[in-house]
Amino acid sequence: MNNQTRTVDDTSRDQLVQLLERARERSGLSLREIARRAGTSHPTLIAYLKGRKMPSFATVMRILEACGLAGDVELSPRIRSRNGLDRGEELEAVLRLAAEFPARPKKTLTFPKFRRRTDQAA
Repeated sequence: MNNQTRTVDDTSRDQLVQLLERARERSGLSLREIARRAGTSHPTLIAYLKGRKMPSFATVMRILEACGLAGDVELSPRIRSRNGLDRGEELEAVLRLAAEFPARPKKTLTFPKFRRRTDQAA
């Protein structure tokens, strides 16, 4: 693998920063103490928390462990496209179709009303 900096989309970066910040807050530890326990430097930990650097998965797990937390990972399928149609475009089409339907039902019942049964079984 080359030494080029890998880029990560902003959403993933923001989610990771939020995760690390929540872990830091919950631990009640100083940044220096977390860095020491995680085996990383204080400036590097700050760079992770500001989103300037992206830690490896192993480093994230070490930071969580240093905060006294466990990092559970859950896998779920992510559908990006179906039948050649982008999922966002499909959602837009569904919302446009839904907008064609009346927003409020009619106040009068247009279906036949059922008559009340007069003979009671004894």
